[in-house]
Amino acid sequence: MTDRDSLDTKAESLFPTQTFAHLHEYREPLAADVNQDVNADANENPNVNKNACVIAGKGVSEKQNAMLSGTLLGPVQIRELAQQLGVRPTKTLGQNFVHDASSVRRIVRDAEVVADDAVLEIGPGLGSLTLAILETGAFLSAVEIDPVLAKQIEKTVAKNMPAAIGNFAVREMDALAVRSAADLALPSVYVQKSQRFEPTKLVANLPYNVAVPILLTLLEALPSIESFTVMVQAEVADRLAAKPGSRTYGVPSVKANWYGKVWRGAKISRNVFWPVPNVDSALVHFSRQALPVGVSREAVFAVIDAAFAQRRKTLRAALLQWAGSGARAEEILTAAGIDPKRRGETLDIAEFVEIAKQGAYFGSNVAAQIL
Repeated sequence: MTDRDSLDTKAESLFPTQTFAHLHEYREPLAADVNQDVNADANENPNVNKNACVIAGKGVSEKQNAMLSGTLLGPVQIRELAQQLGVRPTKTLGQNFVHDASSVRRIVRDAEVVADDAVLEIGPGLGSLTLAILETGAFLSAVEIDPVLAKQIEKTVAKNMPAAIGNFAVREMDALAVRSAADLALPSVYVQKSQRFEPTKLVANLPYNVAVPILLTLLEALPSIESFTVMVQAEVADRLAAKPGSRTYGVPSVKANWYGKVWRGAKISRNVFWPVPNVDSALVHFSRQALPVGVSREAVFAVIDAAFAQRRKTLRAALLQWAGSGARAEEILTAAGIDPKRRGETLDIAEFVEIAKQGAYFGSNVAAQIL
């Protein structure tokens, strides 16, 4: 089995038992640093309008002007907090703390977070990305699995950005256990209004080993999420954004496309982390689109899993067990307008949807739920 097949196999499980660690420590610069970061982006991309970026607290809209004052974590504060809490970053747990200002600003800026946005963050860790999100004036609900870090994060927000404490709430739980917006913590403003927190944006620095299951879980459980911008291992970003026929196209690519459009963002150097990991990271972006109609997610995902379980085989052979026989698999594929000699890695999400529909019509062995 190749490394690629191994990663695809791991991604097939939507609810793994692994817990996840925290990769989230950043430092925010002063206003002068913000100008330097924006200018750097404008130099890299001539299409960037400097006046449309947040520069020293001034922006193109009132929402961008609503930047909250506060102190963000730097490398010294990160190490002090880690020592105080007894947190020692380990490669086994995937703990790598980001300490580069431009990297954290890129995440928040590329996510297009502005004041009054309802944002979800997974694994806030010591809180540097948390503070960067809150600085925009957004409302933020965080999910943190570590009880020590979950208890500390509100204290960090209160100390470093007191004006934002009413915009923030955290719940100690596993992100893979989220089933609906009712599971999310409510910022005090939402409590006062007796209003459920339904995030429209997901912004996070996700642990490498469970990034894909977390994303698929949240996209299904929280249909209010319209977009996400997350930092993941560069290889994971490539797989999520891969196109049919490419070397990296696989289970994560197709399943993510069930929910919407995914594309690769900026590369993040390994040198911005402490300790320095063995791999680079990258941003990956998502925009939700209308779900396919006429067939359930479970039915489509069953076809995807079967097709990629033996990705080197033709679809006729790979779907044999799913369909009940090779002849039935060929019949279903032909009815779907797909050459039985093709491989799963050449199909897009629309073609997998059509196979699932025809499988239900012909009565495959896999229970297909027609909506």
